[in-house]
Formats: sequence, structure tokens, C-alpha cells
Amino acid sequence: MITLLLVDDHELFRSGLRLVLDDDEDFHVLAECSSGEEAVEAVRQLTPDVVLMDVNMPGMGGLEATRLITAAFPDTRVIAVTVKEKDPYPQHMLEAGATGFLSKGCSAEQLTEAIRKVHEGETFIPQEIAQALYLTRLQASGVATALATLSPREVHVMQMIAEGIGTHEIAEQLFVSPKTVSTYRQRIYKKLGVRNDVELSHAARRYGMLDDMP
Repeated sequence: MITLLLVDDHELFRSGLRLVLDDDEDFHVLAECSSGEEAVEAVRQLTPDVVLMDVNMPGMGGLEATRLITAAFPDTRVIAVTVKEKDPYPQHMLEAGATGFLSKGCSAEQLTEAIRKVHEGETFIPQEIAQALYLTRLQASGVATALATLSPREVHVMQMIAEGIGTHEIAEQLFVSPKTVSTYRQRIYKKLGVRNDVELSHAARRYGMLDDMP
């Protein structure tokens, strides 16, 4: 059984999380906290396996609480849960020691998957956030300037093409039409200066996308 601590300054949101988690026999919620200060003390007393941590709270926010918890209790995993999905939030929380990042709009299935994965020692970051992080790191490093001009969705499409996934399957996975996928493909060609899927795949491998991207 995976023991959990819920940290959020909104009681209604904590109650919603608890309803989902109490329905699964693999999880046991030890306590709920409404601030970072309470969370640090609760982890000290209860040593939960996983903490679901709100990022923005009055007083000590989720960032500082995560930093303190992961430094003092390395066996406790922290998943950041927030309405703000864009950098610098994911990057800062990961640097503070979080091993997962979720939007408050995520599904129950994604929530439970994230908990199980971080408990097993893996990192859980939704695809769209991972793509944005990848582009941010490229821009910060000054490497692969052409690739950094792609949107997160274009990076995702590029990776799928490079992995040999066909147009219709990409369309089904992204819930768009094949025509839209073709439009993305042409935009990517233009931005990267490539002429076909073979050259695109070579570019993806050169940039390390096939090895480094989730």
C-alpha cells in the first residue's frame, strides 16, 4: 500500500483528491495539510511514501516545502500539483526535488498512474509539459536554435514522425485530422530546413530527441 499526504490550501480540492484515492485499495491517505509548514511537519511525523504538493500556497509555498522535504526525507517522493503548467514552475519544482508534475485538471487515471510511477522511483511528467521543458532547456543552452523555434505540439509531431508513426495514427493519438498532421509536418520541414521525413528523422536523432525525449 502506498501512503500519501495531500497538501493544498483549498479544502474542496483536497476532498476531491481524497475521494479518488480512497476508492483505490492501493492507496492510504495519512493526512491532509493546508500549508507548506504543515506539510514539512507532517512528513517528519508520518513519513509518507508520496506527497501531492500544491505549488502556490500562502506562507511557505510548495517550492520551498518540496526542497525541505526531499532534502531531509529522500525516500519520500513529491508530486507537484498546480494550475500553472508552464515554465518556470515545472523546472523549479523538479530542481527542488519533485519527481512528478500534474495539472489540477488531470484525470483520475493520470493521477493514480503518477503516484504509482514516482513510488517506483520513476519520474512522471505529462507529455505536453515534458515537451515545453525540453524546448526551454534548448533555448537556455543556446543549442539547436532551429529546433527551439518549434512549438511543443510541433516537437511532439516531429518525434512521432521520427519514430516511424504514420500520419493517420498520429492524427488519432492527437485527436486531430490527417490534414492537420500534414500541416504540422510542412511547418516543421520549413523551420528545420528539411525536405522529407528521412531528413527530419536524421535531424531528430542529431538533436538527441529519440534518446532523450520521454
